[in-house]
Amino acid sequence: MDTGKRKKVGILGGTFDPIHTGHLILAEAAYEAFSLDYVLIMPNGNPPHKAGQVNATMLQRTQMAELAVADNPHLRVSDFEKTPQDYHYTYETLEFLTKNNPDTDYYFILGADSLVHFHTWMEPQRICDCCRILAAVRDGMKPLELESWIGALSKRFGARIYPLETTNIDISSNMIRERVQNHRSIRYYVPACVEAYIYAEGLYLSGEGEENGNEKL
Repeated sequence: MDTGKRKKVGILGGTFDPIHTGHLILAEAAYEAFSLDYVLIMPNGNPPHKAGQVNATMLQRTQMAELAVADNPHLRVSDFEKTPQDYHYTYETLEFLTKNNPDTDYYFILGADSLVHFHTWMEPQRICDCCRILAAVRDGMKPLELESWIGALSKRFGARIYPLETTNIDISSNMIRERVQNHRSIRYYVPACVEAYIYAEGLYLSGEGEENGNEKL
């Protein structure tokens, strides 16, 4: 047994309100393209940029994610960020993981369009110090623009950023919530098990966020 081999773990964070096919394809693409050991699907407990805008509880969003990846051994769900009372920033999560798993290299997955705003994130330097960044290429960003942003961020923060080629799936969680609210089909937008869970829990029918913007654990 080679005890010196480092693990390669992807992290795909998001509200996952709900998780959908686009998320799963992105996670699978990262796993395959970078020969990762597995990808952590990590629902945000109380994302700073969406204060009071999360609809399903942390428990419900975690359960939907677990249902969605139950048959995929290299996609795993982590509820590490279940901190409803405080904001949980990406750099905090990554620093905790790298400190407690020194044998692991982390690959943080985000949309290439997020690179434009990355310098405004909380502690971008500390994020870059902890991980490699996989920027999922979408139709909205041209190759030269992506190359320019990668170069700028690499120079400014010493960031290790790699393009991640993926199929452009034009699905959003907001779209799914609106379809449920308007009693339209969400079949194939989400896995069948997630669709059944949404209806069983009566999620997204009112179009309103959680009471007081807090998670009900």
